[in-house]
Amino acid sequence: MLVYTVRRILGTIPVLLAASVLAFVLIDVSGDPLADMMVQQPPPSPTVIEAERERLYLDRSMPERYVLWLTGIGGNGDIGLLQGKFGPSVQGPHYDIGANIAERFATTMRLVSVAVLLALGLAIVSGVVSAMRQYSKIDYTLTFIGFLALAMPTFWLAALIKEAGVWTNQQIGFRLFATIGASSPDTRGFTPLESLTDAAAHLVLPTLALMLTGYAAWSRYQRTSMLEVLNSDYVRLARAKGLPDRVVMRRHALRTALIPLTTVAAVTIAGIIDGVVLTETVFQWRGLGDFFVEAIKRSDSYALMGWLMLSGVIVITANLLADLLYAVLDPRIRYE
Repeated sequence: MLVYTVRRILGTIPVLLAASVLAFVLIDVSGDPLADMMVQQPPPSPTVIEAERERLYLDRSMPERYVLWLTGIGGNGDIGLLQGKFGPSVQGPHYDIGANIAERFATTMRLVSVAVLLALGLAIVSGVVSAMRQYSKIDYTLTFIGFLALAMPTFWLAALIKEAGVWTNQQIGFRLFATIGASSPDTRGFTPLESLTDAAAHLVLPTLALMLTGYAAWSRYQRTSMLEVLNSDYVRLARAKGLPDRVVMRRHALRTALIPLTTVAAVTIAGIIDGVVLTETVFQWRGLGDFFVEAIKRSDSYALMGWLMLSGVIVITANLLADLLYAVLDPRIRYE
């Protein structure tokens, strides 16, 4: 297992390197970061524009900028991804991209981790129940909920849930659900319990919107996988031997049926990240989604590259964890 784990970790290095090249080229050819500055009225002097171009390293060729962005060699100490420096921002020399990403990352991960855990848990339970009660009322009900959530665009679903939260607050006469922001504007006088309650109130609705995005697809895969396993010969043999249903499910069926879901969940992590951008926009969370939208508006190329690289690391890490989980669920997959 150790050799398999080390091999998989080493295998992510060239993937990350390729992702860095792709992210840099895509952002670099997408436009001039100083385009907005040059159309200002009155226009800045050529000396100011040239100084800004030099500060952002735009006076160098693309290959030079990539090596500089990755290693920081030849820079002014404000760039070098391998050194944890994401580069200068168009928002000024005092804007720290790395510090902003770290702050937004904590906010976003609070939303994503809760949503993914809830989505996976509900998808597994829902898929197992649907498979065991195939063509029953509960199977049809869960199938309808799954397809309904699957058919709804994330942005529209988040807006709908937000409106439902506002309507609920109006009907009961007090704020049960917070519909804007990750916390109240001023929490300085809050006790730890009040801070926890406030954070939970802000977390409920965006988590529900993001959770349904993952649950809809994962529950359908889990149901299909469970049906295939339940109709397999070894499960019939286990039942013929007189084993109780709960033992057959726990020891033989569920473990095997989780392998396809692990694959699908890892692959759709990228979709979850897209859903985060939309969900945070609707609920006005200042997380990585808001950071991404703000960077696009400002044509902040180094901020966009940093966001893309962080997203790539999250996706690659999710796939790495999925591969390691395969080995746990099915030891035949290990390459030892």
